Amino acid sequence: MRKILGDLKKGLLFVVSAPAGTGKTTLVRMLQREFSCVVESVSYTTREPRAQEIDGRDYHFVSREVFEQKIEEGEFLEYAQVFGHYYGTSKLFIEDKQSHGKHVMLVIDTQGALQLMNRLQAVFIFIRPPDMETLRQRLSSRKSESLEVIEERLSWAEKELALAPRYDYQIVNDYLETAYAVLRSILIAEEHRSLYS
Repeated sequence: MRKILGDLKKGLLFVVSAPAGTGKTTLVRMLQREFSCVVESVSYTTREPRAQEIDGRDYHFVSREVFEQKIEEGEFLEYAQVFGHYYGTSKLFIEDKQSHGKHVMLVIDTQGALQLMNRLQAVFIFIRPPDMETLRQRLSSRKSESLEVIEERLSWAEKELALAPRYDYQIVNDYLETAYAVLRSILIAEEHRSLYS
């Protein structure tokens, strides 16, 4: 019997970007909980872990030296420097998971996504906040960053929003359940399109 999701021999690649505080990680983790065929690519980063972040689950936390060595050895599918820290995606992880029929969710910044557009086959999804004021409130409620850092993130968010039209889909995360229903339907539709193409 066919499944609603998870019938491809080679999984698809989905690139998800959004301004910080928009809920992209929450949405992707909801997909993982519902569908065993969905995996999130865990990025490498040189930034320090936040409270409650776990190495290997949220990010692979490494030193700048280790990260730069990985760049030299060509281990990254893409990498970018954001707010003074490196972030990168492991090529081997993605190839391995896709070859086992897993749909890989790359939760990455717009800089990294732009590097991948027109370079590999992927579905690009941008998650939008309802408005900038809501985004400001969400960032403030995390209580993990100073006001100065929040302002920097909001300024960067405006630049990211300007790039949203370059993505295949845009989802407004106003109500989490609605945004999730839309994201879920995109994955299902893309798999079913691939099954017969």
